[in-house]
Amino acid sequence: MVVGSDLRRGTALKGRGPGAAGRGTAVAAALVLILAPALAACSDDNGGGKATPSATRTTSAAPVAPADPAAAQKEIKENWQKFFDPATPVQAKLAVLQNGDRMAPVLQAFSGDQRSRQAQAQVTKVTFTSPTRATVTYDLVVRGATALPNASGTAIQESGTWKVSDSTLCALIAMSGNASASAIPGC
Repeated sequence: MVVGSDLRRGTALKGRGPGAAGRGTAVAAALVLILAPALAACSDDNGGGKATPSATRTTSAAPVAPADPAAAQKEIKENWQKFFDPATPVQAKLAVLQNGDRMAPVLQAFSGDQRSRQAQAQVTKVTFTSPTRATVTYDLVVRGATALPNASGTAIQESGTWKVSDSTLCALIAMSGNASASAIPGC
C-alpha cells in the first residue's frame, strides 16, 4: 500500500491525515540537504562573526607614477610642445607620437590642415595614471589665442620615450572635421 493514498476512494490525501505530516517532513529534509552546502560555503572557518585577516594575504598597489615623476613630466611637456609646434618637421613629430611609424599617413594629413599648422599646445597639468601612462591637460593655442582650453589627452611611454598617444591625435582629427584625415586608416 502507498502511504498517503486511500484505496477505497482512489484519491490521495490532500493535506490531511498521517501521510500529510510525512510529506512536510520530507520537504523540510530536502531543503536542509540542498541549502546546507550553500550555507556552509558562506560561513567563516572560525565559527565566529568576525573575520580575521590572513597573514599570507598581501596586496601591493601598482605604482601610479614612473620612478622619476619630475623628469617624466618635463619630458612629456617638451614632447607635447614639440609635437604641436608648427615649425617641427613631420619626422621629428613622428618620433614623439605613439605608433609613429603606423600613424605617419594620419599625421601627414593632420599636418596638411591649415589650422593644425597654426596650433601649439601649452601643457598645464600632467597626472600619472600608471608608470607608463599619464593624462595631459593642455590648452590648444591657434595664432596666440586659446582655441581649446583645458583639453585632455594621453601621454604613453613607448620604447623609453614619453609620446603623444595616437588616440589624442585621432580625437583632435575627429574634432577638426577634416574628412580627408579621418578617412585615413589608423584612427
